[in-house]
Amino acid sequence: MESPLARRIRIFRESGRVRPEVAAFVADELEALAAEGRRVTEDSAGMLTSHLLMALTRLLDGESVEEFHTDAAVAAELAGHPEAVARARAVAVRAGRELGATLPRSEINFLALHLAVLRAEPPARTGPAVRADASSRRDTP
Repeated sequence: MESPLARRIRIFRESGRVRPEVAAFVADELEALAAEGRRVTEDSAGMLTSHLLMALTRLLDGESVEEFHTDAAVAAELAGHPEAVARARAVAVRAGRELGATLPRSEINFLALHLAVLRAEPPARTGPAVRADASSRRDTP
């Protein structure tokens, strides 16, 4: 059976709302988080998944991604989660390198907030499979 996150990614991809390479990139990021022992589930990572899928697609499609100024509350929250900020920056670097999508600082901050929530989840005993079928792999056209 397909995991709910894999289904979410597949629906976005098959509907044409996101590019296949973006779907593959996001699936890879989720798998890496699961491999680290994070509890990557629909409840814990659904919003992260949708947000990253759409932000990267908008950037690749040449649409503007609004730069929001982070308010003091968000800055304070992120100050307590330096590992989430570092991870978000690393994801942004990979997105730039692999997809040619440069995430603005506000998107990196939103990503860091999602990652901080994910890191607050109790570790998984075993990482759930994000990929349910080979069609979401990067080596598939």
